[in-house]
Amino acid sequence: MRRSAMLAAILLLTLPSLSLLSAFHPATAEKMILGVNIVNPLRAKTADQDAVIAQLKSAGVRLIRAPLTPDDKSIDYIKRVYAQGIHIELQLSPQYPPDAPSRPYQPDKFPEMWGGHPLSFADPELSKIYFQSLLTKLDENHIVLAGLELGNEINWTAFNPEFPLPGKGMNFGLDDLHHDPEAKQIAKGYLQYLKILTELKDARDHSTLNQHTPIILAGLADDGAEGPRPKSQTDSVSINATIQFLRSNGLDKLVDYYGIHTYPWESTPARRAMHLEKYALTECHPANSTAGKPCWITEWGIANKQTSCPLDDTARAALIREIMNDFRQYAAQSRLYGAMYFSWNNDPWAKSPNPKSIYRCGGLTAGGKLALSP
Repeated sequence: MRRSAMLAAILLLTLPSLSLLSAFHPATAEKMILGVNIVNPLRAKTADQDAVIAQLKSAGVRLIRAPLTPDDKSIDYIKRVYAQGIHIELQLSPQYPPDAPSRPYQPDKFPEMWGGHPLSFADPELSKIYFQSLLTKLDENHIVLAGLELGNEINWTAFNPEFPLPGKGMNFGLDDLHHDPEAKQIAKGYLQYLKILTELKDARDHSTLNQHTPIILAGLADDGAEGPRPKSQTDSVSINATIQFLRSNGLDKLVDYYGIHTYPWESTPARRAMHLEKYALTECHPANSTAGKPCWITEWGIANKQTSCPLDDTARAALIREIMNDFRQYAAQSRLYGAMYFSWNNDPWAKSPNPKSIYRCGGLTAGGKLALSP
């Protein structure tokens, strides 16, 4: 899973019309919606934002996933993206009351574990107002989204401050959510998340232009097998356990897709394929199944740690080709809807290249071309 970057945006192209959703549904089961994360675009100057948008358009990129808000700066960015034929899968956050407790950021001890409010303190009424405000502004600007994704990696320490720091070094399972004291508290947050999802769905359903925009479960972090991690000071809940718990409490009435984040780390093709099936995509089912929903991989990526130009992307390209072939098997089964690469670019504030970025040395890398090839 991504452990070092603040949440970002992913971009997809579509036709700006009232029938936009048809542009996102693949013509055949073998095809996927493909896109790429754009990291923290609003940290960049407007001219630099426009330069990235031009890069994406030139490369034929089809989707962006963006953590944006209803403020004027975000709406202006969305309008400029949309005007170029680029559509957005929007990542939204639950809203919290001013007096909600907060887990502080501890950059010295845990630099990659962000501070914030526990999920169990999310406020449905404040979230409802927030969602309605955003969707109203999108309607006013004639913008139809590719998707609405609520939250980010709510199943592990970095992005859900319900988890304590330090933790016990566990990837919890379904039984733990009912019996382990720490995991039971995480489960309370999950139940509150469903209340926030309910408000998002209601706001979506009453939107003029976005009433059919898909709702996506927060991209869940792939932390592999359940059980103890003796060398870790952070905790997580497995993707399988998280979806099973949420589904048993009404998830499938509220979402159209399960959002998944997976960053392949296994050592061989066979192990990578096994991991993808067993730990990341087990709960993914075709849309007409009574057992669950299709998945949408809203983050995945492979690092290339070289920093010199020109960049040799040969080794990463071979691995990306393999992973994309694995993804296509799930798409052929109608279990996987889309795969969005993380990431296109660097964080505008970064002082060194993002190893996972695919726009390097002034152009799209060999691996990037494969990650975006249908």
